[in-house]
Amino acid sequence: MWRRPAWQVLRQFVRHDSDTVTSLVLERSMNRVQLLGRVGQDPIMRQVEGKNPVTIFSLATNEMWRTGDSEMGQGALLLLFALGDISQKTTWHRISVFRPGLRDVTYQYVRKGSRIFVEGKIDYGEYTDKNNVRRQATTIIADNVIFLSD
Repeated sequence: MWRRPAWQVLRQFVRHDSDTVTSLVLERSMNRVQLLGRVGQDPIMRQVEGKNPVTIFSLATNEMWRTGDSEMGQGALLLLFALGDISQKTTWHRISVFRPGLRDVTYQYVRKGSRIFVEGKIDYGEYTDKNNVRRQATTIIADNVIFLSD
């Protein structure tokens, strides 16, 4: 007779306690970017007072798609150019490299026109320009830069 109400009270306590614990657990998420493209400018190295140096460069990625209804195989790519229903878009990305070894190698070897593969995470930030105007910036924080042959 006494055991049943005590068990129900204990069960309610455990349920409440487990709800509290799960609300404290951080949700897992992912911020990963992979880009394959060509470097738009030679890298520059910057260092703000009291902060880590960074190597910065731009990377262009290109997308191409067909604007028609029918599907064609890869062998028909030249035919698509002849037909003129190809659309393309170039997107420019700002790449920042903070890792000390990677930062130095990137600064030394990456050049305008180089074909590279970048892995990293996207970051949104804010800065004040020379005219004291607040600007927003989107950058890719590189974890890995792989140099590819042309």
